[in-house]
Amino acid sequence: MSVKTSSTLETEEAELERSPEAEYPETKYPRPGPGGKARSLLWLIALAALAAGAYWLYVRWHNGQAAAAAKQATPGSQTIPVSTAAAQRGDIPVYLNGLGAVTAFNTVNVKTRVDGQLLSIAFKEGEFAKEGAPLAELDPRPFEVQLAQAKAQLAKDQATLANAQVDLARYRLLAEKGVIPSQQLDTQAATVRSDQAVIEADNAQIANAQLQLVYCHIKAPISGRIGLRQVDVGNIVHANDPNGIITITQVQPIAVLFTIPEDSLAQVLKRLRAGEHPPVEAYDRSGQNKIASGKLLTLDNQIDPTTGTSRLKAVFDNKDSSLFPNQFVNVRLLVETKQSQIIIPAVAVQRGPQGTFVYIVQADQTVDIRPVTAGVTEGSQTAIESGLKDGEQVVVDGVDKLKAGSKVQTSPAASPGSSPVLGQGQ
Repeated sequence: MSVKTSSTLETEEAELERSPEAEYPETKYPRPGPGGKARSLLWLIALAALAAGAYWLYVRWHNGQAAAAAKQATPGSQTIPVSTAAAQRGDIPVYLNGLGAVTAFNTVNVKTRVDGQLLSIAFKEGEFAKEGAPLAELDPRPFEVQLAQAKAQLAKDQATLANAQVDLARYRLLAEKGVIPSQQLDTQAATVRSDQAVIEADNAQIANAQLQLVYCHIKAPISGRIGLRQVDVGNIVHANDPNGIITITQVQPIAVLFTIPEDSLAQVLKRLRAGEHPPVEAYDRSGQNKIASGKLLTLDNQIDPTTGTSRLKAVFDNKDSSLFPNQFVNVRLLVETKQSQIIIPAVAVQRGPQGTFVYIVQADQTVDIRPVTAGVTEGSQTAIESGLKDGEQVVVDGVDKLKAGSKVQTSPAASPGSSPVLGQGQ
């Protein structure tokens, strides 16, 4: 084993310092040569170019968006498509709306007026019956027997009366000759009058028996629709039966009971006191489909304090049987027709902090904001009390992007489904 001296160690250390490993101690990752430095520089230049291009594209896109927004914000810088309608002068009706129920004009619970067995029925359930038409028949034989007995009693009492009248004539002759006292004559005269009263009672019995026979033939007391029968043939019916035989409801004409607020009662009273019967329209549950037209008949004599409403009664001809008893309907009562009003579609009226306004299309195809005073609205139409003239064009569709001075491209609006009578006020 050799021992290194200090001088030998110093010599080895100096050699290590001069070796490549000492200059580049990272033996696993050797220092790049001149070719590697050039490639790194090229990559840095490419990345910088890409970043510069992306920034340029972003700035260009942002400037384009800002320019488009500025162009859109500038009034009159673009044309906005809108739909318009012309203000027209005409008449617009004023209606009161209420909820109502159809009620039969008359309802009769048909009962027998005598006791007896039900022999036959001459009607079909649900059909219409005219007044006086036969409905049912009871067994008439018990009442025919009563009639025969009454006639027999009448014949007997008539014979008794005839005998009394003969005796009275004889007593008058004897009294004139003084054979019998006048008291006996007076007694015989009273007997004759008593027999005459018995005859009158017999005639009444005969009439009563004949009436019972008439009651055996039950007829319709009114014209109307026949309901479901309550008794079958063969049963014994009584005059005090609670249900009766059938129910007849008069549906031509038919009535509708409906309510209106008490605040609107004055308008209705004014028409009724003038002898008028305002038109009434009945609509279905949805309020969209008209069922029938009628007229106001009368109103109740008091206001319901719990609801603050008054009940009114309207009458409908109901020739097509479109209304049925207990049917729910929406009622519209015409109380007034405003004449010569400026009328526009209701959708044209806008509302803002300063009140109601409309967009007016001017001659240069720009819009202006016009404050208006809206009046009655009926269906899709609104009457304008002030702020508009006949013939001016108002925007009805496309108002979301409009402001004063906006340039517009107009097209006529579609006709509304229902509108007031136009042109009558001119």
